[in-house]
Amino acid sequence: MYDKLSVFEDRLKELEGLMIDPAVISDSQSFQKYAIEHGELLPVVEKYRQYRKLSEDLASAKSLFNEPLDEEMKELVKEEITQNEEDLARVENELKILLVPKDKNDDKNVIIEIRAGAGGDEAALFAGVLFRQYLRYAEKHNWQTDVLNTNEIGIGGYKEVIFMVQGKGAYSRLKYESGVHRVQRVPETESSGRIHTSTATVVVLPEVEDIEVEIDETEIRVDYFRSSGHGGQSVNTTDSAVRLTHIPTGIVVSCQDEKSQIKNKAKAMTILKSRIYDQMQAEQNKEISAEKKSQIGSGDRSERIRTYNYPQGRVTDHRINFTSHQIDAINDGDLDELIDALTAYDQAEKVKNI
Repeated sequence: MYDKLSVFEDRLKELEGLMIDPAVISDSQSFQKYAIEHGELLPVVEKYRQYRKLSEDLASAKSLFNEPLDEEMKELVKEEITQNEEDLARVENELKILLVPKDKNDDKNVIIEIRAGAGGDEAALFAGVLFRQYLRYAEKHNWQTDVLNTNEIGIGGYKEVIFMVQGKGAYSRLKYESGVHRVQRVPETESSGRIHTSTATVVVLPEVEDIEVEIDETEIRVDYFRSSGHGGQSVNTTDSAVRLTHIPTGIVVSCQDEKSQIKNKAKAMTILKSRIYDQMQAEQNKEISAEKKSQIGSGDRSERIRTYNYPQGRVTDHRINFTSHQIDAINDGDLDELIDALTAYDQAEKVKNI
């Protein structure tokens, strides 16, 4: 397999020639396209060259070992062979990781939808906890957030909240959050001190460009209605809320947080495009054989992925059997340890399929 990687090396040399061509340099769009491809290929080619050099060194050392040598020299060559074999195994694994197909959505902004599940007001309060958790995580990474739509219950909870996170690599870090999140704790409204179990669902969608999803405006029904909820001068006074229905798919999106119909419609359209794109991807995933699909990141959204147990102060991700006893820190947005573990597991599963 690794012998075939020479085509990457040939392509890298070709790109280097193109990037010093005056005609390409004068065409900023072409130059940028070649520069991006060069940047993606360079780490693979460098690692391949390292792998090839180690393979040659190992072959030479083994050949030398078969020559008539004194015992001291033979021992030195034997040590060199052992070291080369260890280095080759390490570099081979690093090369496999570099060859894992990159998710084309990884660098995109994301739209996160959080909805209260089973548990009434307690589920809505937990949805609010998750909302603030992701806002803090975005803040720690210097990403921008924009609330697209909310449905509050008035005591700090949400039946639904949809927001965008804008920042390079946002999708690559947050894509594993899709699924059912379960909470076990004593609600503030519980006088007897009994532990309740509630749930909230999280959906993470990549933001999509117009060129990725074509929507025929004639296939969208637009309805305007009065906002409802807590606070805001425009609530129940103007028809500023917008509902979009995509007739072919039946997808319905409502947006009411802005006072302007135009702004609400624009935000609703952003959500609609991402949901249609997500549905397209889901259909494509059905065609991928089960053994080649990643174990996480593309799973069923009805699957319970994580439990937040407040009495025990722990958070457990059931997909990878990862447990942290830093529940307060995680609720404050310290998600990197958990996300790093999910990323490493996902990467390892994909390497197995190479």
